[in-house]
Amino acid sequence: MRTELLESQIHEPVPGSDERRLFLKLESQQPIGSFKLRGAYNKIASLSDDERARGVISYSSGNHAQGVAYAARLLRVKAVIVMPTNAPLIKREATTSMGAEIVTVGPGSAERQAKAEELAAQHGYVIVPPYNDEKIIAGQGTMGLEILEDLPEVETVLVPVGGGGMISGIATAIKLSRPSVKVIGVEPELAADAQASLRSGKIVPFAAEQVTRTMADGLRTQSVGPINFEHIRKYVDDIVTIREDETREAMRRLAANSKTIAEPSGAVAVAAFLFHRDQLPKTTLNVAVISGGNIEPKMLEEIQRQATATA
Repeated sequence: MRTELLESQIHEPVPGSDERRLFLKLESQQPIGSFKLRGAYNKIASLSDDERARGVISYSSGNHAQGVAYAARLLRVKAVIVMPTNAPLIKREATTSMGAEIVTVGPGSAERQAKAEELAAQHGYVIVPPYNDEKIIAGQGTMGLEILEDLPEVETVLVPVGGGGMISGIATAIKLSRPSVKVIGVEPELAADAQASLRSGKIVPFAAEQVTRTMADGLRTQSVGPINFEHIRKYVDDIVTIREDETREAMRRLAANSKTIAEPSGAVAVAAFLFHRDQLPKTTLNVAVISGGNIEPKMLEEIQRQATATA
């Protein structure tokens, strides 16, 4: 589903400088509340009749799980999802409500991938990876094309980075169409494996104990995918990192408008715009991707209370 590009007023201009404008790509408007539906649907729709009859399996902390479950239901395909025990309850319940079978494992992204591969070998399921797949990347790339259509003069696009599927698709779509546009990845300091990988020129994995410390559950992957890394090296201009308090403050400001409510993973690009001006291109027309809005009710209540208190 095509999503809205909405101009935001959540930032304050810096005195004596040209005002930057920020537009929000609202992937929270997707039927599952996240961008993940794009890649999941594209992947499952591309399968042969025989492959669909075997069923699909994936591994996810939540949003990709919902994307696979939703797409599988639409296409009448059995879906099994391997999820970590620490996945937000709202995401687990949404996944089961769409008819998917859930298998739980520990918190590490490598652990859930291994379990999915084991079950696929046992039962013949087709694996629908969360990011390391060309069809997934192509599906996520439609966001980049929509941004260019809705804001042809865009200069910089800020994209959250977990496993790298979203930024791979967006960066490839944008750079092949408009090479002058800057594409900047954003990830938490506690899960900064993508930045470390880009800096070193090789994939740098992080331990599960490290990445699970971030509140941004959708960005807790331990490393970017090999296919994604090649796209990132070729098309992404830079990756910046943000602190947990910066993510929370971005969520607070976004929560002042019901249309722009974001989960932690969905707010990181806005946090970079707000707090890391010196690390970003000096551009006027900027887009931040709100990758998802599937926030736990208690967290949302707390964030909205903070937003109201400071309004």
